[in-house]
Amino acid sequence: MLVIGGGIGGLALAAGLRRGGFDVTVFERDEDLRRTGGYHITLDPRAQEALASLVDPSVMQRLLASSAAVDRRDPDAMWDHEGRILPIPPAAVAAHSIDVDRITLRLLLADAVGDDLERGRTFLRFERREGGVSAHFADGTKVDGEILVGADGAHSAVAQALAEGPTNQPAGIVGISGRTPVGTLSVQEQQRLGIRSSFGVGPHGTAVYVGYHDPVGQAALDAPALGAAFTTEATYIWGAMFPDDDRTAELRGLSGDELRDATVALLREHGWASHALEVITATAPDTLATYRFRAASTDPADLAPWKPGNVTALGDAVHATPPTAGMGAGIAIRDAEHLRNALVAIRDGRSLPDEVGAFEDAMAARGAEAISLAMETVGQVLGAWRDSPRRTATARRRSPRVQGHGS
Repeated sequence: MLVIGGGIGGLALAAGLRRGGFDVTVFERDEDLRRTGGYHITLDPRAQEALASLVDPSVMQRLLASSAAVDRRDPDAMWDHEGRILPIPPAAVAAHSIDVDRITLRLLLADAVGDDLERGRTFLRFERREGGVSAHFADGTKVDGEILVGADGAHSAVAQALAEGPTNQPAGIVGISGRTPVGTLSVQEQQRLGIRSSFGVGPHGTAVYVGYHDPVGQAALDAPALGAAFTTEATYIWGAMFPDDDRTAELRGLSGDELRDATVALLREHGWASHALEVITATAPDTLATYRFRAASTDPADLAPWKPGNVTALGDAVHATPPTAGMGAGIAIRDAEHLRNALVAIRDGRSLPDEVGAFEDAMAARGAEAISLAMETVGQVLGAWRDSPRRTATARRRSPRVQGHGS
């Protein structure tokens, strides 16, 4: 079994296959698995249940000891660009959900996969052959297997080859994320942000998300000896969002101090109060990263539009989901559980096209639902941008089209 991509979905699948006695190898282009940024991940009970079926119970114990229990933080809030709390209830988070650093989860899953993970392997293409499939890599090597799974993210070479074209498009939003220890902020700002996650939509299509994350003080499982959290102190993990235009194209070329300062300057230019941006100005420059949000179609019929066979894909490779719904990683884990079950059934004599086809249909339905929820928030941001009188003629010409993506 060949798995292309060592992100959350690919590693979860491989861990489940390895535990089930399959011969599986994961090929990941990164040498250092800590080279992954973004927000913390929320896993609802469905995602946790799926993961528990894939990994050894000891891995789940380590995960819970390294995660924050959402039920232990204060209710989430909405606020405006002046930092004023708004009487608008944010979307509810499922009870008994947990928050975990993406890095923490990726490293725990990599440990579960063990020697079956090969790093520094850049995938180029696959070719079907009699009785199986061959994967070709940038170092000139070729590896043969019976089944190949693309878990290689939104720019998946596997899924694009299957679909004979792109499987998603830019969602019209550029995000900048960072991490700020709570203790580096003023007392006033600590009190305003609190021990909760919050989201504010500001003028001209700008938005800022701030998530409180304390996997030590709010551990889902009180077992310090098992803790393996990347974050070891109370931290705000934040994300600023802008319409994808000429100005944000400049941001995407920056890093470190320059990226932080340019992000703050652009938010101030759009009317954000200085105190509401303290969480960004206090950020360590080496934690900053930029993202161009991508989204697949919200129509399940558009997802996995290929004939089921011995090459398939899962996660963002099929249903690229902006982080605005906090569901992408959880859906990928559920994909992994369903595909593991399908592969077990095939090993036991069931039809490969039937089992893979049923998996792909269910995956498409799950993915479309998550994308629709995420694009509701994207639509709010883009709607504010389109209605802004300060948009330039250039920005109007570059107005993102999210037609067919549920906005």
